[in-house]
Amino acid sequence: MCRVVDLQQAVLAKNDGAAQALRAELTARGTTVVNMLSSPGSGKTALLERELLLARERGVAVAALTADLATENDAVRLARSGAPVKQVLTDGLCHLEAVMLGRHLHGWLPEATRLLFVENVGNLVCPASYDLGESLRVVLASVTEGEDKPLKYPTAFGLAQLVVVTKTDIAQAVDFDEAAFRANVQQVNPGVEVALTSARTGEGLGLLLDRAQAIGAGAAAHTPVMARACAPAQGAGAVGGHGHSHSPGHVHGEHEHGPGHGHDHGPVPAPVPTGPPAAARARGQSL
Repeated sequence: MCRVVDLQQAVLAKNDGAAQALRAELTARGTTVVNMLSSPGSGKTALLERELLLARERGVAVAALTADLATENDAVRLARSGAPVKQVLTDGLCHLEAVMLGRHLHGWLPEATRLLFVENVGNLVCPASYDLGESLRVVLASVTEGEDKPLKYPTAFGLAQLVVVTKTDIAQAVDFDEAAFRANVQQVNPGVEVALTSARTGEGLGLLLDRAQAIGAGAAAHTPVMARACAPAQGAGAVGGHGHSHSPGHVHGEHEHGPGHGHDHGPVPAPVPTGPPAAARARGQSL
């Protein structure tokens, strides 16, 4: 069992090092990264399309990278905003990793970009484990998914710096209990902001953009209790969590990893101590 945990910690520590290097690079050039996580069908693409349009109207230099197992459908939708958009096809991998993100940004991301929205693979398990070098981690859930979603996925919601509820225009039709949802979020992540949005009616439109711009201007992001508990002496720049066990030859969705994950991470700089240590993040699902 100890050997399994050691492998898990090593995989995450390697990703953390790459994330810290990427965060430092993007921060130095004035780019704020927003990592968006949700289940498939939550409505994050629709909301992001409207946020990109609003950013363009405000004259904010914004770009978006969207990841899916297959198809370029989301990139086509987001490109209608006029913002630079790139589609990443993961070929079965259920999450993005810091080295993957950095590789796709290299030579593509416009130098003047102030905000980069990363639409992660639709999944609330694997993506929650990987710091991408983001400055703001957002977890979205639609009103159709049930009020107990935060309790079912405590690592994803427990490490969020902002929780966004989508599709509120149909909340009454599906008997969404907002109070119960908020209580469940606070149970796993006390103090985190919960915002209500609807891409159809425009409710909450601009909040995501406002929060990202504030972070870029130096405002402090919410530091989840899980992150503080794991690393009380460290900063809140990275909030990656790890809620599932990595054993040799584990499988993520349709993508099988051998020991050491099996895909090329490339050279990774030594980690900068800002986020919770990989060893502690393995306890994420114990909340």
